[in-house]
Amino acid sequence: MAGTKMLKLPEVLEEIGMSRAAFYRMRARGQAPKLRKLPNGQVRVSRADLDAWWERCTEHAA
Repeated sequence: MAGTKMLKLPEVLEEIGMSRAAFYRMRARGQAPKLRKLPNGQVRVSRADLDAWWERCTEHAA
């Protein structure tokens, strides 16, 4: 994971234009980007996972 850009959840929510509650509802349905929980309890999303998620969303919309 060294060198991988990790985004904080508020950064992800801002980028995708979604509320935290809506994001967690999507996550519960298995439709959100993968979260990685840090030992201190904070969560991160890798840039690669977010980009792959965006790509899947685009494919489903087409």
